[in-house]
Amino acid sequence: MMEQTMGGKQKVPKIAKVQNKAPAPVQITAEQLLREAKERELEQVAPPTKRKITDPEELAEYKLKQRKYFEDMLRKNRSSIQNWIKYASWEDSMQELQRARSVYERGIDVAHRTIPLWLKYAEMEMKHRQVNHARNVWDRAVTILPRANQLWYKYAYMEEMLGNVASCRQIFERWMEWEPDEQAWHSYINFELRYKEHVLVYIHPEVKNWTKYARFEERFGYIVKAREVFERAVEFYGEDNLEADLFVGFARFEERQKEHDRARVIFKYAIERIDKKLAGDLFKAYTIFEKKFGNRLGIENVIVNKRKFQYEEEVKVNPHNYDAWFDYLRLSEEGGEVETTREIYERAISNVPLVTEKRHWRRYIYLWINYALYEELEVKDIARARDVYKACLDVIPHKKFTFAKIWVMFAHFEIRQKDVTQARKILGVAVGKCPKDKLFRSYIEMELQLREFDRCRILYEKFLDYGPDNCTTWCRFAELETLLGDVDRARGIYEIAVSQPRLDMPEVLWKSYIDFELEQEERHLARKIYRRLLERTQHLKAWLSFANFETIPDDDDALSRARRAYKEANQSLKQSDSKEERLMLLEAWHKFEESHGNTSTLELVSKLMPKRVKKRRKVTTEGGIDAGWEEYYDYIFPEEEEAQPNLKLLAMAKMWKAKQENEESSSSDEDSSDDESTNSAEKSDLADTSKSGL
Repeated sequence: MMEQTMGGKQKVPKIAKVQNKAPAPVQITAEQLLREAKERELEQVAPPTKRKITDPEELAEYKLKQRKYFEDMLRKNRSSIQNWIKYASWEDSMQELQRARSVYERGIDVAHRTIPLWLKYAEMEMKHRQVNHARNVWDRAVTILPRANQLWYKYAYMEEMLGNVASCRQIFERWMEWEPDEQAWHSYINFELRYKEHVLVYIHPEVKNWTKYARFEERFGYIVKAREVFERAVEFYGEDNLEADLFVGFARFEERQKEHDRARVIFKYAIERIDKKLAGDLFKAYTIFEKKFGNRLGIENVIVNKRKFQYEEEVKVNPHNYDAWFDYLRLSEEGGEVETTREIYERAISNVPLVTEKRHWRRYIYLWINYALYEELEVKDIARARDVYKACLDVIPHKKFTFAKIWVMFAHFEIRQKDVTQARKILGVAVGKCPKDKLFRSYIEMELQLREFDRCRILYEKFLDYGPDNCTTWCRFAELETLLGDVDRARGIYEIAVSQPRLDMPEVLWKSYIDFELEQEERHLARKIYRRLLERTQHLKAWLSFANFETIPDDDDALSRARRAYKEANQSLKQSDSKEERLMLLEAWHKFEESHGNTSTLELVSKLMPKRVKKRRKVTTEGGIDAGWEEYYDYIFPEEEEAQPNLKLLAMAKMWKAKQENEESSSSDEDSSDDESTNSAEKSDLADTSKSGL
């Protein structure tokens, strides 16, 4: 400390001057000081205390705190990749895989060109054995960063480790399309050598392998060797097993080398020797080649006319072979000759089916459909397409059957021409001539798309006049009114629907009505509907649905109402002959009491449960012949036992028999013990007499 003078001032101490400024004989470095400090452990830092988490709430608090910390770090420095990786790694350590993925995806949105982020993401997926997710990550990574070799190496390595050689090869193929550096090509070659791809052509002598071999030689500029590969392939297959794909590849190779004469000779050689039925692709390739480098008209006349001749022969033999007409028309459309195609269409549609049955007309109608679409889409002749639709509708015998598809397509055609009025007329005529569900629904759907709700109401009314028993139509009509906000009108529709004397699916209608009232939060109305339903039917599902509805706790009296519903259902099902349904009801009631009741109510339901009894009955065939006896299980309810005293007598007899058997077994045990005691006494007496005699 500084000394003070008499006046209170501080006295500055004198600094001693260094007399000897020469270097010391032993020099001490900073490294030596640190080493000595480490050896002596002068500064011992206590390890951080480990935090123990004992309950879920504490764990949730810890997670929330850590996430807030990481989010703050990201908010401060969003471009720091290490923060993203640490955040995702922590989520992964917490077994929150979805959150970890979310963090990685957010990081990729920020820096999608950062390779370590992609690597960590994919490694996490592989660590959790999420192979498909890892593939997705790798695929996205190499798509975004195709020049990042490390991503390609990791991707290919993963597939190879999984044993997926084909996918690994495909990855290398995708990579090679980017023309990477020399090392990448060496990796691909080494991969193929590991799987002995260099002898693939000889082990699996398929056309595609020969073609790949030739492409490999061609890629590196060995044109002569590539040609030799194709020639060896032709010699390998011989003239008896020639493959069209091989010659197509050979000819295309010569075409790439500008050797058009060679390619033409190859095509002709193959056409002469390969079966015409198997040379479809060969003819097609030859046609394309001649279109590029030869006389187009000549080759088309040779090939197309030959195919046309085949189709003409088929339709002459059977003019109602509509599949042959389809193939013939497809060939003509590919040729591009409009008038010729129209002539073939006219010939095809003139062959009207001889039988007026709908199943014989289905293929024929598609000729008209293709004709109309061809005129509209290919030729762009709108007027002629309209005439085709009209002629088709004139041919169909609508009094016996019709095709709703034609009417709907004609209406859609007019809509595409922006003629909504004409489309409405067409569908109006359709539902007038031959009302069908599909026609009504298509018409209503069109008006809904046009937002013509008044027309939709009119159509629904007509639809219901035609089919008042169609519950689906009633439900959709009510749903439309509900969507439009007219609840009273929808309720009126449901009331009219349920009052119909005949319905195809009444359960669907009643359920829809009840759901509608529940959506409107009108539970008292829904309860009334259930009561009306139960007046009409005593089906088990209706009672169970009503009981489940009453179970929903909307007020304090809900459980008592549900219990009354079960009691009413039990009383109602007593009158029916189906004991299984009553048993199912009682089981449901028992589960209800287990969940919501008490011991007394549960015991009350248990007393109503029936007994399962095995019985026998005679089996007779349809001819009335006895086929023996069969055993079956019957259920006897408590009221049946009281009504049949014989059952009580039988039960008492069984109890008496069991009691007698128990007494007999006990008496036999006592007798056996008495016999043993007498035998032992006799033996002792004999022993005594023998001793006295001696």
